[in-house]
This record gives sequence, structure tokens and C-alpha cells, in this order.
Amino acid sequence: MEEQANGRTTTILHNNPLSLLQSVFGFQAFRGRQAEVIEALCSGRDALVLMPTGGGKSLCYQIPALIRPGVAVVVSPLIALMEDQVSALVQNGVRAAYLNSSLPFQAVAAVEQQLLRDELDLVYIAPERLLTEHSLGLFSKVRIALFAIDEAHCVSQWGHDFRQDYLQLSMLHERFPGIPRIALTATADELTRKEIIARLGLENAELFISGFDRPNIKYRVSLKDDAKQRVLKFLKLDHSGEAGIIYCLSRRKVDEIAAWLREQGLDALPYHAGMEKQDRSRNQRRFLMEEGVIMVATIAFGMGIDKPNVRFVVHLDLPKSIEAYYQETGRAGRDGLPAEAWLFYGLQDVVTLRQMLEGSDANEHRKRVERQKLDQMLGFCELTACRRVALLNYFGEEGSRGCGNCDNCLEPVATWDGTEAARMALSCIYRTGQRFGVNYLVGVLLGKPDSRIQKFGHDRQSTYGIGKDLGVDEWRSLFRQLAIRGLIDIDFENFGALRLNAASRPVLRGEYRLLLRKDRKKQEKGIRRPEHGLIGSEDQGLWEKLREERLKIAREQGLPPYIIFHDTTLREMAETKPVSLSRMAALSGVGEQKLAKYGERFIRVIDLYLAENPAREPSDREQ
Repeated sequence: MEEQANGRTTTILHNNPLSLLQSVFGFQAFRGRQAEVIEALCSGRDALVLMPTGGGKSLCYQIPALIRPGVAVVVSPLIALMEDQVSALVQNGVRAAYLNSSLPFQAVAAVEQQLLRDELDLVYIAPERLLTEHSLGLFSKVRIALFAIDEAHCVSQWGHDFRQDYLQLSMLHERFPGIPRIALTATADELTRKEIIARLGLENAELFISGFDRPNIKYRVSLKDDAKQRVLKFLKLDHSGEAGIIYCLSRRKVDEIAAWLREQGLDALPYHAGMEKQDRSRNQRRFLMEEGVIMVATIAFGMGIDKPNVRFVVHLDLPKSIEAYYQETGRAGRDGLPAEAWLFYGLQDVVTLRQMLEGSDANEHRKRVERQKLDQMLGFCELTACRRVALLNYFGEEGSRGCGNCDNCLEPVATWDGTEAARMALSCIYRTGQRFGVNYLVGVLLGKPDSRIQKFGHDRQSTYGIGKDLGVDEWRSLFRQLAIRGLIDIDFENFGALRLNAASRPVLRGEYRLLLRKDRKKQEKGIRRPEHGLIGSEDQGLWEKLREERLKIAREQGLPPYIIFHDTTLREMAETKPVSLSRMAALSGVGEQKLAKYGERFIRVIDLYLAENPAREPSDREQ
């Protein structure tokens, strides 16, 4: 690797992993199992790495790329991710480039010449481009340090981000024997892990599984009652001026929510596959380059988005699986600072997703797997215990204590004995012919004088009016929980009519006690930011000035602000107020290149702030 200083190019003389981590990337120590992974790759061994989003996966191959002779070839599925990674590496003085369809012919040719002249440490490339005969022929002439397959869960046909081209990447081992390979992902249950190993030919790879916990993310799940207004309050009170993502199931809803938020004075943009490509690209660029933009999107948006200061992820519809939910919520708080994930769901989500599944072209085996995944997602929503523990257990990581940072830990959920009420509900389904949906059945149970009920003669049934001790919301909650627990079926071909099944009979006969979740009231307490916010109020003024300087530098270079410095680095600057290069160098994320480029500019900002606010002068300031 070479670094440039004052227009000259010099060669870094050390190749110790820890020295590179400190001097190039500005971090003082490795996290988790990073050092083990790096040692394996540097020694020429294959590795499969499962590490949570924000856990430092990229360093696991970037540092070996600087140590092993040749160029590291990084397979990446998205243009935006490649560009972000390369921009960040170049800022740190690393020789990196990418090859993708966004480059003109001349730029592609220039990168290929750099490869042939051994002038790159890392090159990022999409799988479909890598697998062309032209690219394979090019790399056969190049000294290769390693292959890194990022977002490796894309190889799984059971996953939510399946990419057909990933299936052919096993040929890298055949075509380039002896070159170490590393596959990385943040999301993979045991089934997906086995598929990654089989499809990429990684049977002899060392498996490195880091903890899946994201303790900085606050999880909350709510019913959809008045969701729009509750989210608006959340955005304005708790996350004003901050970046976040709002996921919706349909393109139409994405457009509607984005337009509505703009009417409320928020900077919200839509993103979905039905938009023109240039419109999607423009909106994504604004989200990355600007501060405080809210992206309203379908799941078409997000994989590989490297923006570390996404402070919230909201799901206005139910995800299809816990893997999808974990992957999407994991885009919040990649910098390790406090972030929030809020999911809204309802019985209609169950109906919609199951209709989509049953109407798909998938074979019966795949449908069965997808049904199971959806049921697990629904079970997560209905939990009364700690949500973080449930997530960790799902991915095979033992967790037994409450986290203190999810809704169920902060506001414990009450339960109630729904045995007799469930028997009434099941009896009502049976006596009305198993042909009606929730609203109709609730009307019968409450004895409403409805013309349809009278037309069908159900006002003369024994179940008419027997449920007046419960309200509409309580009955709707009961039917939802019965459906989610599999105690009743939903007839998708008959407008969501509820039907009994084999599991209904023991309940109907009262053979066991049924404890149900008591839904929280609509006037739910606002989601308050944890007391340990991004910055203390006494340093807020300096924090804002540092952000302004970072944005100014980013605009000068046409880069996202977080490429200059992450929020974690700016927060440390605001708290410690370094006024010398030696003290600035001690901050996390300030490597040698960034110190040389930006150190003096940020010191000037700090000096000016301290001159205007002498009371904030650090007691140990250097003289």
C-alpha cells in the first residue's frame, strides 16, 4: 500500500495488522473476533464470517488486503456500497477502485490497467461482472491477494436478498486454487449458513460467529392503530433533523407516506422498484450525501447502505421473516450510537403476506419454509418477554436476561386469561358458518343491530351479544392472537374469513388455559431518546459547529459527510476538545491520512468555540 502526503507517494513500511489498524484506520484495538479472522486470511485460510451490521466486517478483509501481496477482489452486490467503501478507503490513503456499470469505458480501462500494473490494494466488483470471461481473463493475469464475498447471504434461495449470480461464485475456488476466500454476512440462521457453505464451496473454511446483539438499538413493536400520527410525533419530537428509513410493503404506500411526510414539513423521499432508475439514484444520493433525510422505501432499498448515522428504522408493515427484520433494523445505528427500531403490525398484514405467499410460483416446500418464517415473525410481534433475547435465540445465540432497551423490558406487558373469551370466539366462527371475517364476528359477539347480521339470521344465534364484557379492540386482539398462534385459519380465497382447524378443538372444549397478551392502549407513551443521547447539552453548540465543518468539507469533495468522520469521532471531538494534532490523533477514527488532511481545520473550529465559550475550556489543555 502507498500513502500520499504533500503530493508525494511513499510506501508504508509496516505490515503488522494492529499497526495498520491504528495508522491507516485510526482505531486503537480490534473488536470481537476481527484479529482472528485477519490472522486466518493472512495465513491463506478460508473463512466464513457472521458479524452484526456495524461490527467491523470490512476490516476483516481490508487489512489482509494491505498485508498479502497482490490485490484483494471484493464481490459486492450494489453500486452504492462499492462507491462508499472505495471513497472511505481512499480517504484513508488506501489504493482502492471499483468496476461496475456506472463507470464509462475509459474509467473501466484505467482501473484495468492499474490492476495489471499491480497498483491497487482492493478492487470492488459486482458478481455478474466478475463472472464474465473478460473479467476472469483479466484476473488470471493479476496477482490476487484474496477473494472477499460480501453480503454472502445473497447466495441463499431461502433468503430475502437472493441474487442468482452468487450461485456461480463457487467457481472462484476452482479457477483460482490456493487463493484464500472470505464470505461475510450480518444475517444468517443455521439453514442459511449451511447453504452458504455448500454453494460457495466453503466446507473447509473456518467459521467465525460474532455476537448478533446490537445493544444500541431500542426495539419496539406496536399495533397499527393511528400509526401515521404516532410516527409523525416520533419523528418531530425524538428524531428531528436526523436520518432514518421507513419501510412499507407496497410501492403505493411508499409514495403516499413520503408525500404526506413532506406535507408535514419533513424531508422525506420515496424509493421503490417502480420508480425510474435515475429518480431512485437521485433520492439515494441525497440520503447518503445530506443530513436529516428520511427515506420511505420498500425492501428494494437498504442492502449495503453504509450510512452509519441512520438513527431510526420504522416498519409500517410486517416484514416477511425475522432475518429480513434483523437485516433491515440493522441499518440503524451502525456507528454504535443510540438508535431505534419501531415495527407496526396488524391482522391485515397476516392476510396480505399469506395471500402473497400462497399466490406465488414457489413450490410447496419453499412455501412451507416461508410460512414457518412468517409464523416466527408473528410470534416475535406477540412476545411478552424481552425482544432482544428472542432475536439472539433465533440466531442460535443464548440469551436469558432482559435487555432493558426494548418495549417489553421498559414497559412490561400484562397478560389475561382469554380461555372463556376464546371459546366464545371459536363458537361464533362455527355458528356463523365459518364464512366471515373479524369485523363481522365482533359485531355478532357484541350484539350490534347490523342489517347484515339480521339478514343472515345470526342475531338469533346463541353467540349473539354474549361478548359484551369486552370491547371492539379487545375482541380484535383476541382474534389476531388466535390466528397468529395457529388456533384458527384464515381463508384467503374467501376475503379473509376465519375457519376452525384441528388446533381449535382443545380450546373450544376448554382443555387448557389460554393466556393472551393485553395490548397497550393507543395513547402509548412517546418513545423517548435514551438519556445517554448523542451529545450532552453542554457540548451541543460545539457538536453542531463540528457537523457544519464536516458537511462543508464533504461538499467540497462531493462525498457523504460520514466518509470524512463518523458521528462517533465528532462526538469524541466535542467531548475532549483536542487543540493539538497529537491529541486529535488519539481519537477513534482519525488515522494518519485524515489527521494530515483535516486535523487543523477541526482544531480551528474547536479553538474558536473555546474562545467564545471560555467556561468550556478543558482543564488539561496543552499550553
